[in-house]
Amino acid sequence: MPKLIALDYGTKRTGIAVTDDSKIIASGLTTVDSKDLLKFLRTYFETNVVTDIILGLPKRLDGSETHSSQAVEELRVKLINVFGKPVHMVDERFTSKMAFQTMIDSGLSKKQRQNKALIDEISATIILQSFMSSQRF
Repeated sequence: MPKLIALDYGTKRTGIAVTDDSKIIASGLTTVDSKDLLKFLRTYFETNVVTDIILGLPKRLDGSETHSSQAVEELRVKLINVFGKPVHMVDERFTSKMAFQTMIDSGLSKKQRQNKALIDEISATIILQSFMSSQRF
């Protein structure tokens, strides 16, 4: 069954989340160095059927672009050109804060909550769940 994949792209790391085969549940997959993202996705797509890519779009509170917006747009174009899959942009405002709160609510220790890679992975999961809710998957 085809899946959806979501990316919380950053200049250093990218959090990645995927759906289950029924596209009901979003789960964190991993975090990769952003420089290795395309290589990771190429390998992942060889063994998993993915129909769409969901990409977090950074915005300021007023809805304007951030310093990362241009890099995310460049990644969007690259993903379309390399993989030929639809790329959907999802507003990622507050996802890092929501991810951190999720970690607190889950009872993770202070040291575990300092793991920025885990925050990125949870953020990607929130982005994916948000997309699925808006699309009624």
